[in-house]
Amino acid sequence: MSPNTIGALLMIASMACFTINDTMLKATDGAVPLFQLLFLRGAITSVLILALSRHLGRIDLRLPRRDWQVIGLRSVAEVAAAYFFLSALFSMPLANVTAILQVVPLSVTLASALVLREAVGWRRLSAIAVGFCGVLLIVKPGAEGFNIWSIYVLIAVLCVTVRDLSTRALSPAVPSMTVTLVTALSVMTAAGLASLSAPWAPVTTDLALLIGGSAVFVLGGYFFSIQVMRAGDVSFIAPFRYTGLLWALVLGWVVFGDWPGTLTLIGAAIVVATGVFTLYRERKVKLSG
Repeated sequence: MSPNTIGALLMIASMACFTINDTMLKATDGAVPLFQLLFLRGAITSVLILALSRHLGRIDLRLPRRDWQVIGLRSVAEVAAAYFFLSALFSMPLANVTAILQVVPLSVTLASALVLREAVGWRRLSAIAVGFCGVLLIVKPGAEGFNIWSIYVLIAVLCVTVRDLSTRALSPAVPSMTVTLVTALSVMTAAGLASLSAPWAPVTTDLALLIGGSAVFVLGGYFFSIQVMRAGDVSFIAPFRYTGLLWALVLGWVVFGDWPGTLTLIGAAIVVATGVFTLYRERKVKLSG
């Protein structure tokens, strides 16, 4: 197989792992408080990352002060994103939450233009505007389906955008495993401290399997996403991230019996189409530059 084909398969595997992780967490159905759940998953994930780092390369903590500041900002954004995303996930259909998250590539492109002053032509700006219209079809503002959880997902999108912009600002020499480990430890620590404000719930065998399984799959998502950056042309591979929505549609229907309404599906299709077009334009601009 060509490097691009391998990269595309790795991206599909990454999206599958992340979506299965979300499915397992949602399947706990509130039996465990959110912060306790995040702490337990974070603890298992951190141990697995340390084990994985022995095979993928060392974890280097001797970084410049600026990189630590960026990693700190990224970790805060990750903690906030995890809280708002999972809070919404427990109260909304899996596919709806995932569909809204597909706007992240568009929001990152827009933020790059506004914050980092990157050049973004009118075609990409138009695609971003159309993509956000697709999000409106999904969240349905002013309709019965719009609630606080829709706002939570939108806040999660903002947090993920900050996280991704922070990642772009890191020095190329910063090891991916260092960033991954610090992120996992940050979520675990923040959740652990927050969990002290309420009694812990007992963890049954079924819940332990779901939490442990989610930790394994989220690690798989991290692992495959790291490997993606080492295989093929990123601009070719990036659109395959939208397969996460397909996984969410299938798992949401099979596991929870949820299927999005027509407007949600149309909105999701618009978001994906504009996202793919934006990635295509970015690739074309880079090649012509």
